[in-house]
Order: sequence, then structure tokens, then C-alpha cells
Amino acid sequence: MAPAASVPSTALPSDAVAMWHRVMLLHSRVEGVLAAALQRRHGIGLSEYRALGHLAVARDGELRMQELAELIGLNQSSVTRLVARLNAAGFAYRDLCPDDKRGVYCVVTDAGRAKYGEASRTYEETLTVALEEAGQTDPQLAAAVTLLGESIA
Repeated sequence: MAPAASVPSTALPSDAVAMWHRVMLLHSRVEGVLAAALQRRHGIGLSEYRALGHLAVARDGELRMQELAELIGLNQSSVTRLVARLNAAGFAYRDLCPDDKRGVYCVVTDAGRAKYGEASRTYEETLTVALEEAGQTDPQLAAAVTLLGESIA
């Protein structure tokens, strides 16, 4: 059996790896704050909010389930449960594709558009505050926040 390759304990991550770790830490912290704010103020989760956003801007307010899954980063099973929650809340419904009976769409309702509009203000305000706080309280995250701000400007 060949010996396993070892990584020296003194090896430091490259600048790209270190920055990626900071970005992921920033992402994790901000996502938690966003999820809590959306749930508390609007009774929806972050995935529901993002799904409603994609549906609201989609042509005819509808997307194939697979396309929606890809856009919000969920697998097929998870997006099926997500759409079931949106349906139960009256924010979206499932519809069969008229050209391909195997295709299933998710369609946003007027109530779903309204919920997304209300929640968007909370999302944007919370995102701004969460990024500012993360940059001020954690020096490692300050660089990631600065880099993000520069790319937006």
C-alpha cells in the first residue's frame, strides 16, 4: 500500500482559498440573518422568497420545476416540497405543460407576487445591515465585504 500524501501542517492556504473561505463565512452569516428576518416578518423561508422572485420575473410568471430547482440551487425532491408549501400558502401552483404532459410548471399567483414585493423590502434592508455589521465586527470578513461592495459599484 502506498503511503498517503501528507500536507505540511505549516502550509497556508493560497490567497484565493483564504478569500473563498471568508466569502463562504460571510455567506453563511448573512443567510442566517436573512432567513430569520423573512420568517419573522413575512412567514416565509429564504428558499420560498427566492423561488417567488424567480417566478415573479419569469415570462408568464412560470418556470419548469427543473429550471426553478436549478435557479435556487435545490434538488428535484426539495423543489417539489418547496412548491407544495407555496401552493398551500396560495403563492404558487403547479400546472402541466400543454405541449408536453410530462413537463410540470410552477406558476406564481397574485398573492405570491404581493408577498414577494413585501418581503423584498425586508430582504434588501436586512442584507445591507447584515453586510455592514459583518464587515465591522469581523476583520476577516471586512475584506470580503469590501470586495463585494467594489464589484457592485
